[in-house]
Amino acid sequence: MVSSPVNPTDFGLLPPEIIWLEPEHFDRAIEITDSVKSEAHKWQTYLNALALLGFEEWLRERTPNKTVNRDTNLIESVCYLKVGEFKLCLIAAEHLLDEVVNVPQDAIEQLGLAAHFYVVLEVLEEQEQVIVRSVGCYDQLVNYLRRSNLQLLRDSFYQLPLSLFDAEPNDLLVYCRLLEPTAISLPVASTSSQVANEGITPSAPSALGVPPVSELPTYLKETRTKLSQWLQGIFDSGWLGLDALISPEANLALSTRNAQLGMKRGKLIDLGMQLGNQTVALLVAIAEEPQEKLAISIQLHPTGVERYLPPLLKLTLLSKVGKTLQEVTSRVQDNYIQLKPFKGEPGKHFSIEVSIENVSLREDFEL
Repeated sequence: MVSSPVNPTDFGLLPPEIIWLEPEHFDRAIEITDSVKSEAHKWQTYLNALALLGFEEWLRERTPNKTVNRDTNLIESVCYLKVGEFKLCLIAAEHLLDEVVNVPQDAIEQLGLAAHFYVVLEVLEEQEQVIVRSVGCYDQLVNYLRRSNLQLLRDSFYQLPLSLFDAEPNDLLVYCRLLEPTAISLPVASTSSQVANEGITPSAPSALGVPPVSELPTYLKETRTKLSQWLQGIFDSGWLGLDALISPEANLALSTRNAQLGMKRGKLIDLGMQLGNQTVALLVAIAEEPQEKLAISIQLHPTGVERYLPPLLKLTLLSKVGKTLQEVTSRVQDNYIQLKPFKGEPGKHFSIEVSIENVSLREDFEL
């Protein structure tokens, strides 16, 4: 048996990206703020301007083949950029000490204001820095709101946990480069003629046929195995009890080594001739942890009468954009291999890949 040498993976503990502000950024932010008449909104406008100016420059440097433009949609508490055809909602905060993000209801639910991505920016004026803290996808935020039945704050904000967002800002660059905007469907009017004929304005989302968050459909195709549902006794087809997949001795090994992981299922993996037509079993165990986290253990076992895995068989943990987080390779006479157990919050996505030579099979998961 061999374990991955990588340290335990905890999604959301990646270093932030720091943008250094220049004197011209402050001068321009002051000019923008001077046009605001309401004293109550001046400071947030100033933070928004610094975040917008700094992040806009950061994006231009890293996406030279994409056009970066400011979007004309305005809400007092947020601002917008467009990268190609992707709309970005920038959420600027003076500090995020409570590890929560206040997102305006309109920025998620209102037609024309919902964005493909929500970028959380921490503005440290005295340090002359803007920190790119995290990025959230529209569908990810909507799914969370639907599951949690979250109530609005009195000033029409949703207070979302920072851990819900992707802490790797460079993933945004990958999304904008590889995805099509249609991969993340935003709310639209029922018909354009309905808007024209009835004189409906974007300030009335319900009249445009945009339902409340609790009724919004799932826009992306659900092709992932939802592990949190296992804790409720709900299983996707193909995921079987361990007794049907592996020997009693292997089942006992999984149970004793992962006693705290309460729900375990397995799936047969067949890589054809590369494994000599031998199938292996991908075993996944999940348990609830404090602070609403989930603990995951992943193993690969031989099946049937086979005692050992084929050598050079790889088991890989991938982020939702395909970045390798852990990897382990079987040796001669390994009776199983496993990744180092990891934790994450509900809603996080990851993939597991089983491969040998030039053949691989990937399973996608959502916590």
